[in-house]
Amino acid sequence: MRHNKKFNHLGRTSSHRNAMLANMACSLIKHKRIFTTTAKAKELRKYVEPLITKSKEDTTHSRRVVFSNLKDKYAVTELFKEVAQKIGERPGGYTRIIKTGNRLGDNASMCFIELVDYDENMLKETTAKKASKTRRSSSRKKKTADEAAAPAEQPVAETPEAPVQEENTAE
Repeated sequence: MRHNKKFNHLGRTSSHRNAMLANMACSLIKHKRIFTTTAKAKELRKYVEPLITKSKEDTTHSRRVVFSNLKDKYAVTELFKEVAQKIGERPGGYTRIIKTGNRLGDNASMCFIELVDYDENMLKETTAKKASKTRRSSSRKKKTADEAAAPAEQPVAETPEAPVQEENTAE
């Protein structure tokens, strides 16, 4: 029975699983996005998010704790210099999992796992959404735009004015 055994062993021994997760975490920090199976991505999220939280405080102790998990000094440097600066205000949720379908050979569920603040496409969409906050119906907007454009395009023809007769007010 597997009572109270919550995490996925991923079909590996403990040492193999720890080495694999450390390697995947280093790749995620260096490349900002990796392509993997959904089960591995969910376990990687549990592994890497506490390390990113630890990197917000740049002390010798936190660097040593992170290095003991990652075992790659270039990934630790990247994490503390660039990633921690970019996610400094975020209270959690540093990674995003985007499912991409199933693998062709064995039908395994595949996905991207990426650092949230580094996805340029998502950042462009959020800025575009923030720019348009008006609540107008599109049909009314189109009608007013067509009416405003119609007189501007046609030149206004000058009509001859009738001579104005002056009244005698001197009586």
